[in-house]
Amino acid sequence: MEIPLTTLQLRTIVREAAELGAIIALVRTGKLPSYLNREAYRRYGRRTIEQLLAKGELGIRSDGNHSAAWRIDRIEIEAIVRGLEIWRQL
Repeated sequence: MEIPLTTLQLRTIVREAAELGAIIALVRTGKLPSYLNREAYRRYGRRTIEQLLAKGELGIRSDGNHSAAWRIDRIEIEAIVRGLEIWRQL
C-alpha cells in the first residue's frame, strides 16, 4: 500500500525524527536528565499528560509508595508527543 505524502508532511516526519534522535543521544550521554517530574506538565501541558496516563499510553515510575515522588521517562514522553505531532500532520 502506497501512501502519498506532501512535502510538508515529509518535512514534519523528518524533523520530529531528527529531534527525537538528538534527545535520545543527549539522554544517553547524560547531557539531559532521563526522567521528568512536574516539568512534564509545563512542557507538554497537564491535560496532555493526564490524558496519556488515563489511556495507559504513558507510564509513571515511582520511588516508593503513596507519597513517593513520581517520574516520567523523557524518551517515552518525547516519542509519544512527537508521534502525535506526526499523526496530526497526516
